[in-house]
Amino acid sequence: MHPTLTTRQHSAAKFFLLALFIIAIDQFSKYLVHTYMQLGSAGEIPIFGQWAKLTYTLNPGMAFGAELPAPYGKLVLTGFRMLAVGGLIYYIIRLCRQRVAAGYIACMALILGGAVGNLIDSIFYGILYNNAPLGSPTRWFYGQVIDMIFVPLYVGYFPKSWPLIGGSYSNGFPIFNIADSSIFIGVALILLNQSRFFNESQPAAAPNEPQPLIAADAEKLA
Repeated sequence: MHPTLTTRQHSAAKFFLLALFIIAIDQFSKYLVHTYMQLGSAGEIPIFGQWAKLTYTLNPGMAFGAELPAPYGKLVLTGFRMLAVGGLIYYIIRLCRQRVAAGYIACMALILGGAVGNLIDSIFYGILYNNAPLGSPTRWFYGQVIDMIFVPLYVGYFPKSWPLIGGSYSNGFPIFNIADSSIFIGVALILLNQSRFFNESQPAAAPNEPQPLIAADAEKLA
């Protein structure tokens, strides 16, 4: 299946501006949380009663609280994020040249903005906010990501019959940030709009025109 073709080439600048907007909001929110909130549940701020809260949390690993083995798992993750960001930038430029659906490119820009937002934390926050985990080989590239959005959907023990998580205790949905949300929304919109973004019956490309990317390419980069 191929992304929907349009009649004219898109300008990549507007999509990179969208990614930059996400990065700015993400970084500003993290600055405010670090500057004005107390770390942990003691500084928790209710937004919608007990349904949604702001909770200043440091995440040494991946999105939504997942972690990689210490001490070099974090360095591997940061390196992967740098490669992914480079790939996404190239991919968006290529999509624009191929006249792919603007909605699809915008979704990739949301993913790019979220990826860069968390990458900035990993590279610089160990220095800027001195939040590298104790025992890190260096403060560069070992910064912890600042999370703050807490939606406790379920608090309690999971049924023992459930595979993998059965019998374990949950204190709510993992805490996340604007960057995580942007990545999730970008991926979700792609999945929900496949019938519009990926149309099987497309006109043939001109002989000298690059062929559009297939959906599998986008999934690997996301």
